[in-house]
Amino acid sequence: MASILRSGPQPFHVVYCGPDEATPLSRDALDGAALYGQPGGGDDLDAAWRAMRSFAPVLTEWVRNGGRYVGICMGGYLAGSDPGFGLFAGDSDEYIAEPGAAVHTTGDALVTVTWRDKPATIYFQDGPGFTLKKGAKAQVLARYSNGGIAALVAESGQGRVGLCGPHPEAPPSWYTDSGFVVPSPMPYPLAHDLIATTIARRLALPSAPRPFAVPTVPPRR
Repeated sequence: MASILRSGPQPFHVVYCGPDEATPLSRDALDGAALYGQPGGGDDLDAAWRAMRSFAPVLTEWVRNGGRYVGICMGGYLAGSDPGFGLFAGDSDEYIAEPGAAVHTTGDALVTVTWRDKPATIYFQDGPGFTLKKGAKAQVLARYSNGGIAALVAESGQGRVGLCGPHPEAPPSWYTDSGFVVPSPMPYPLAHDLIATTIARRLALPSAPRPFAVPTVPPRR
């Protein structure tokens, strides 16, 4: 995530924050930031929440007062509410548990999504899908093949969150280490799109929900 933030059309100066860093995850630190990034990592949401819940009050207050949060994979799970920061009007859950999911393993995988009406194959490792409550102010950027939400940007009070289940920021080594063919071109522009939409002055909200087709699949045996 740091590499993507540094390399985009609007490069960021990245500062690592947390209990083992020189900069604490505090309101003073956040007030000097344009964006907070919560990357992926680990495969246990409860353990990740135990590590992060002490920071929840300051982080959620900062976002709802106008801050920007980008979460990928575990960062997307943590933006949900069961457990999580509860940053948007909806929730996150395992994509692989969704009806019609194209991936059924918690290990390394590739997933094909439709991102702004164009197909893209992206590195994936048990990332979340997202649901939105009726009337939620959000822009869906990408959907999985079963129609579930793979990436979105949603309003959070006066702030905004950008969330993604797959890993568009994954470097080539993630693909080759798993025995996958490296995409050409790499899906880095999708990660940049997620970030740019999150920090944009205005969020393009649909006037009505966009229809989508859910493929019929046989039951798993």
